[in-house]
Amino acid sequence: MTSPNHAKGEAGSGILPWVWRPVADALCIMLVLLVIGWALNLPRYMDWGLYPQQFFAAVLACTLPAAFLTLPARRDAARTRVPWYDAALSVVSLAATVYLTVVYPSVVNQVFTRPPELWIPALVLLLLVLEALRRATGWALVIIIGIFLLYALLGDMVPGRLSGRPQNWQLLAGYMAVDSNGILGLPIAVAATVVVAFIFFGTLLAITGGSNFFTDAAMVGMGRFRGGSMKIAVLASGLFGSISGSAVANVAGTGVVTIPMIKRDGYPAHKAGAIEAVASTGGQLMPPVMGAAAFLMAEFLAVPYATVVMAALVPAILYYVALFIQADLEAARLGIRPVSEADMPERRGVLTGLHFILAFAALIYALFVMRWQPERAALLGAAVLLVTSLTIGYRGQRPGVRQLLGSLAVTGHAVIEIILISAAAGIVIGVLNITGLSFNLTYALVQIGGGSAIVLLVLSALVCIVLGMGLPTLGVYVLLAALVAPALVEVGIEPLAAHLFVLYFGMMSMITPPIALAAFAAASIAGAPSMATGWAAMRFGWIAYVIPFLFVFSPTLIMIGAPMDIAVAIATAVIGVWLISAALAGYFLNPLTLVMRTLFAVAGLMALVPAGAFPGAGVTDLVGVGAGLVLMGIDMAARRRRPAETSKAGT
Repeated sequence: MTSPNHAKGEAGSGILPWVWRPVADALCIMLVLLVIGWALNLPRYMDWGLYPQQFFAAVLACTLPAAFLTLPARRDAARTRVPWYDAALSVVSLAATVYLTVVYPSVVNQVFTRPPELWIPALVLLLLVLEALRRATGWALVIIIGIFLLYALLGDMVPGRLSGRPQNWQLLAGYMAVDSNGILGLPIAVAATVVVAFIFFGTLLAITGGSNFFTDAAMVGMGRFRGGSMKIAVLASGLFGSISGSAVANVAGTGVVTIPMIKRDGYPAHKAGAIEAVASTGGQLMPPVMGAAAFLMAEFLAVPYATVVMAALVPAILYYVALFIQADLEAARLGIRPVSEADMPERRGVLTGLHFILAFAALIYALFVMRWQPERAALLGAAVLLVTSLTIGYRGQRPGVRQLLGSLAVTGHAVIEIILISAAAGIVIGVLNITGLSFNLTYALVQIGGGSAIVLLVLSALVCIVLGMGLPTLGVYVLLAALVAPALVEVGIEPLAAHLFVLYFGMMSMITPPIALAAFAAASIAGAPSMATGWAAMRFGWIAYVIPFLFVFSPTLIMIGAPMDIAVAIATAVIGVWLISAALAGYFLNPLTLVMRTLFAVAGLMALVPAGAFPGAGVTDLVGVGAGLVLMGIDMAARRRRPAETSKAGT
């Protein structure tokens, strides 16, 4: 009889863990050390003349073998022993990538002559990247990239405006492997420098107790208020998610603590999962990391990273303001009390973790004042974190040397998926460039939209949600930035607004059924129905479906415009968010009737629209704010009357 492990092909025979795990760890450590050395400009100091693509190929030389050693062929299998075929794939991938790293200067200019010494290892690399990607992320992204590659080979068979130039398969393989628009292109350039450095910073933060400090600080700050558990989830997930590379990983990391806490306070399980899913997804929209998309966005737009951060800040804050207000109003409506004192961490112990703020201060200072490259700024933050953690620690505990050295391996394992996705994203960009599909697709979308910005935005939002389903953050953004954003720019939309628009709607696929990965991950932790959690998450995250349309038509919400206009737009948007959140919760200071909920929603929408969105928007903005204040006053008066009526009834 075949055992389950035999059926999954992961046990019974193969390389034992004590052999393959040290090899995989060594590859991951080498990957991180390569990135640190590159960020510190060591090749220049040592007078090594290297192409950037040689460095990226060296990063792949660490990533691909480690992927085949650690990722089983079946994603539902547990990796115990490494089968012979995975060991063989690991060796072949190492040979192909090291070969291309060494011979890159001599073959990079021979792509169009198609020599065997280029296209053979190039084809091997292409196939191995796709197989490793399948193991890391599943079939969705692999199928999408397969369709792109088929288009590159058979593009002339596609009818209409999307017809493309067919490519020779040998040329295509070589182009994808060594050209700066292929696998070794912009996405992996960002992943292999900036993203690895920030993930290293985040790993150190977790090892030194920083992630626990975030949760504890959130509990101390919010636990004493009504609905404290939900507010803790919002704050802790937002803080952790802002440096996390994945919404699902954020749910798994903080949700195991926050979701049971929320349920203990009396919230329904599906709402407990929903609030965590929305808070975790918002972390991908909150600077500084934004699921690694911020760095890639800056490269795509050729603008400083600080510009992207400043533009993303206000929409992300509005996202969390809406979520926080809804958590408060839900708590008031359901009568949820503060977190019990027994569950609260000791305030004095939490205060010992304030030194973690110094690392963030150093990071921000290096980025915005010294204007360092993001990867160097992240390494500075990591260095400050190391010093303060070793000297001060958190709650009387300091990390050991073995833990700190282990953080290199942990970081390497954590970035394998991101680097594979980035390499695959380079294939998409390569196909768009070599076939002319980018121009054709932009033209087709603009034609379908009839030149109307509104129609094109709605169409693009739907396309973004559909394409984003089942894909991780970085993969979502690269696809949408290449396929959808150019069409939005073509009809006159500010490029930065267009890229943020596609990022927001791509990320909303994480909480939008039928494939809402973050919501479903939270539902499994909460023990709640998946679809019910997804629909509740959509309601909690409503602002993310609205605000991209607003900053497209009024860039004041992405910090473009006069300071006074920006300040007014932010203030009225906060009022609008509060009013609409009250309408959705059905509660302000009292339970709201259907009529009052409708009036709150209408006033909120009018206040939410910035004054510069369209001619006459200033008037609707003013009317919305005025009407909202009147409605709030009516509800306050009703609250004052209620105790008097209760007292009179008692006598």
